[in-house]
Amino acid sequence: MKTPILTDTKALTRNRARAVAMPAPALFLHEDLRDEIKERLTEVNKTFTSVAIITGFPVFWRDAFPQAHIVAEDEVLALEPCAHDLVIHAMGLHWANDPVGQLIQCLRALKPDGLFLAALLGGQTLHELRACLAEAEATVTGGLSPRILPMAEIRDLGGLLQRAGFALPVADGFTRKVHYRDAYHLMHDLRAMGEGNALTARLRHPTRRAVFAKAAAVYAQSYAVADDRIAATFEMIFLTGWAPHESQQKPLRPGSATKRLAEALNAPEIPLPATKGEG
Repeated sequence: MKTPILTDTKALTRNRARAVAMPAPALFLHEDLRDEIKERLTEVNKTFTSVAIITGFPVFWRDAFPQAHIVAEDEVLALEPCAHDLVIHAMGLHWANDPVGQLIQCLRALKPDGLFLAALLGGQTLHELRACLAEAEATVTGGLSPRILPMAEIRDLGGLLQRAGFALPVADGFTRKVHYRDAYHLMHDLRAMGEGNALTARLRHPTRRAVFAKAAAVYAQSYAVADDRIAATFEMIFLTGWAPHESQQKPLRPGSATKRLAEALNAPEIPLPATKGEG
């Protein structure tokens, strides 16, 4: 069965271009991720000399890493095999129609013992807006349409790293709450982020104003915070993996331990009582 195409890549590219052309693009999440990535790299005992960054915002990330090779968010990435010791996938993997394919391409582009870092939005992102739009559309029109990208949970993303073949895979993250005047302000910011609706199955005609008015009212009632503002959740997830190399730590084979766990912990060993049938 053919895998459904979730993202309209032409619409996504258009949304990115429209965002950077705005007088004040909302790139604060990219700023957070840039700072977090740089801090994480300082904790790695390794100097990186050949960096590639996959991004839909090339100017921003080129300013952050002036020597990096900037790669567009295409289905087939413009990466040379074994050419880089660091590959960063910056805020685009949540839109990928084939995320495992993207990870495999990044792995192939790494030299042995090269590092991969991805920063993307996770499943809790915009859960408030998702719920309010669904309630409003169902109330006003009697139906539902795809409006917010379904994003993966952190536990699933860690599994994708393993499927792609990375060594020492780690998935972690944090949640950021952002306050807005109202739902209209939030939706304007999403447009300025380049994170507007680019789903293939999205409506292709204008939404009735009554839907947005109802969603804004539900949002204000359900997710109000101080100063008559509303809260929006952005879950930021980081994926880390290494290209396999013989120098890396490897798990021991089952049954190869030479000491009991009780000895290592300096604790008494208490045998379990025998069950019926054991003798």
